[in-house]
Amino acid sequence: MGRLTDGIKHLLIINVLFYVASMLYGDILYQQLSLWYPEHPNFRIWQLVSHMFMHSPDTFMHILFNMYALWAFGTPLERMWGTKKFLFFYFSAGIGAALIHSGVSYIEVHRGLDTIAAAGFDPSQVLDLMAKEQYMPAWVEKTSIETVQSTFQAFNTPAVGASGAIYGVLVAFGMLFPNAELFLIFLPIPIKAKYFIPALIALDLFSGLTGYSIFGAGIAHFAHVGGALIGFLMMWYWKKNQFNQNRWN
Repeated sequence: MGRLTDGIKHLLIINVLFYVASMLYGDILYQQLSLWYPEHPNFRIWQLVSHMFMHSPDTFMHILFNMYALWAFGTPLERMWGTKKFLFFYFSAGIGAALIHSGVSYIEVHRGLDTIAAAGFDPSQVLDLMAKEQYMPAWVEKTSIETVQSTFQAFNTPAVGASGAIYGVLVAFGMLFPNAELFLIFLPIPIKAKYFIPALIALDLFSGLTGYSIFGAGIAHFAHVGGALIGFLMMWYWKKNQFNQNRWN
């Protein structure tokens, strides 16, 4: 890809600095900068942006793959668009992914609350206890362990990572360079972007809907799908209005 473009370089530096800081001040940073469920006491509006720079120090491969994808797929976009337009696209996809992830979590939490409330429990008490990472065994007895666990996890598990924005970048790359051949570490044969990227998004959608993931647990699949959706809508709008031809620099 040649020399690092300015936008990519600064994003890489900020992500690495946040990663190092999270190893030193993990609890404080995670409480303030991760994306919490909107009704959780830890939620702050700036987390819609700040979560994009947070990666768990326990999963080095997460930040490694995200930063590699940002460099590999984001560099040609920034060269084509210019720094300002690329950064606008990147942050729009990341914030859009956060909003869609939060919306799906809201639906999941309130579906669980409705089930627990129908069993005779006060929803406000349920939320108060969950905010303290507690629950009553009676909830399980009168509903199901699956209902309580899914509600508890959606309420108490913050989202971190640049993956939502990265998926927007992937979609833009696939739409602009559909015949670019990609070589994957786990599948060392060339696959065109127009096939690989939709298949990757479809796999995330499947995992989000079914709960089954070949990549492991703890992945915000709807944030990935949300970033891809926002990326597609922006690319469609720009192409429709010939906005895609203009540099912002």
